[in-house]
Amino acid sequence: MSRMSVAAAGLGALGVVYGDIGTSPLYALRECLGPRYGVAPIEENVLGLLSLIFWSLTLIVVVKYIGFVLRADNRGEGGILSLMALAVPPDKVPGHRWSRRGIVTALGLFGAALLLGEGMITPAISVLSAVEGLELTAPSLSPAVVPITLVILGSLFLVQKRGTGFVGALFGPVMFIWFLVIGGLGLVWIIREPSVLAAVNPLRMITFFQHHQLHGFLVLGAVVLCVTGTEALYADLGHFGRHPIRAAWFSVVFPSLLLNYFGQGAVVIAKGQAAAVNPFYLLAGDSMQYPLIALATVATVIASQSLISGSFSLAQQAVQLGYSPRLTVVHTSSRTKGQIYMPEVNGWLAIACCGLVLAFKKSSNLAAAYGVVVIGTMTITSLMLFVVAYRRWNWGLPKAAGLAGVFLAVDLTFLTSNLSKLWEGAWLPLVTGIVLFTLMTTWKRGRGILSASIGRATLPLQAFIEPLERGQKPLRVPGTAVFMTSNPDGTPLVLMHHYKHNKMLHEQVILLSVSTLEVPSVAMEQRVRVVEHGHGFFSVRAFYGYMQTPRVPDVFHCCRSEGLKVDPRRASFYLGRESLITTTKPGMSRWRKAVFAVMSRNAISAVAYFDIPPDRVVELGTQIEL
Repeated sequence: MSRMSVAAAGLGALGVVYGDIGTSPLYALRECLGPRYGVAPIEENVLGLLSLIFWSLTLIVVVKYIGFVLRADNRGEGGILSLMALAVPPDKVPGHRWSRRGIVTALGLFGAALLLGEGMITPAISVLSAVEGLELTAPSLSPAVVPITLVILGSLFLVQKRGTGFVGALFGPVMFIWFLVIGGLGLVWIIREPSVLAAVNPLRMITFFQHHQLHGFLVLGAVVLCVTGTEALYADLGHFGRHPIRAAWFSVVFPSLLLNYFGQGAVVIAKGQAAAVNPFYLLAGDSMQYPLIALATVATVIASQSLISGSFSLAQQAVQLGYSPRLTVVHTSSRTKGQIYMPEVNGWLAIACCGLVLAFKKSSNLAAAYGVVVIGTMTITSLMLFVVAYRRWNWGLPKAAGLAGVFLAVDLTFLTSNLSKLWEGAWLPLVTGIVLFTLMTTWKRGRGILSASIGRATLPLQAFIEPLERGQKPLRVPGTAVFMTSNPDGTPLVLMHHYKHNKMLHEQVILLSVSTLEVPSVAMEQRVRVVEHGHGFFSVRAFYGYMQTPRVPDVFHCCRSEGLKVDPRRASFYLGRESLITTTKPGMSRWRKAVFAVMSRNAISAVAYFDIPPDRVVELGTQIEL
């Protein structure tokens, strides 16, 4: 990869994180210059806040994520679920809900739920903050801010089905222009007010807290906006790579961000308290206001696009790991790995984003909700990083605990500050996270109970074949029958029902099971395992990673190298469709069983999910009590 392509890839990834600088943490100046902060002059408050921003970026992004978290890749892939798969330890009691494995898994799932919440909030706050520049340049257009935002968001979600390739191709060039512009605008004002550079001194931060005490601590709830989206940076590790991200950060993004934030501080020092309303757009002169608004809108659309795509990937991983019902997955590129579109997720996100814009109306009102979801996920990442450092990197306990302790001290400080705004909107991502976490664990638990119930009624495969060896031969008809099963060692209920009612078998019977491993991907040469049982019976086990989508044509293509030839267009596929009946049997509360039943009914069919030729499918129904 050339240096130019490396830089473009890195800028694309970091554009996801910092494409929405319009939601500047310097909005906190609105409060810092209010009556309760009158104990210090404007310049002192600005320098204190800038010092907090500088050291937050340094400690959280540079030290924690660039320095350590990016090293925790799962075979090249990043993200909260990849980290969870890496951190989950072998456990002597894997089924116990409070086992070490269960605790780490629960943390990872709640982090994933919060990250899905971030995918819901980011487009709303990012686009809204960019369009709010119109209020500064043309106050008469203020009533149009929300409608314009809704139009942009609606258009963004409508084009998702066309794929992310076109938008992705613009990442590097647009983000380079974006960072060049915001850095240059900030530099102009720093030259006018060089005193802002004193904020690099950490004593300014300490003085700020000494002056304002509790109020200064509460300002951290706004300062956290300077690190929003850093988890998305980690999630993009598999798409862009560690080295491009680091190169782009240190060469372009970090300097541009610092120049811009310090430039905004210089604007406030020069123009006074009134400039704190929207210091970002005041960086540009009157003639540059509209071009800056347009560029900011494009940048925020790219950032939003990337979080939406990240939500698709996260949802796909949840499906593959068994924490979500099957969802429609459309691959939008035949050449580029990982470009997918999930219409159900896209629809939910569109409704949620537009609902947030209508409910909160201003980006500053969404800031509290945004801060909690960001720092909550970061806190979970710190906890799981400790497990990875201790178990995977073989660090000693004191070293691993010391590293995690430093990161957690920063994370928990920010988290506590954000939770102080619980009733100002911080409750939203917490409730969203709890709901999504409950749904994911309900599905996983429900599938476990369902599998156990089916397992008790399943006859061992050898017991089904034995009568054939003793001469009790049923009628065999030409062709191949494929029975999907989750238990490769048992006789599928669908096969037993088929034989019981039809009194015949095909000449070739294939029991196909698909397993998802806790790795991002499985190579083609390791994709299938074929076992011949005699009498025309074969077991085929297909293995996929949680970043891959299983496809039946792909499975049988791989079977050819194992000596088994099957044409999916000529085979008959027998699938089971369960009708679930909720009971008072132990294992899960009745309301969760009802939720599981609803989720099961609304899951897409195995035909669509596994790309089975629909005209070759026979479905047999069965009732199962939960």
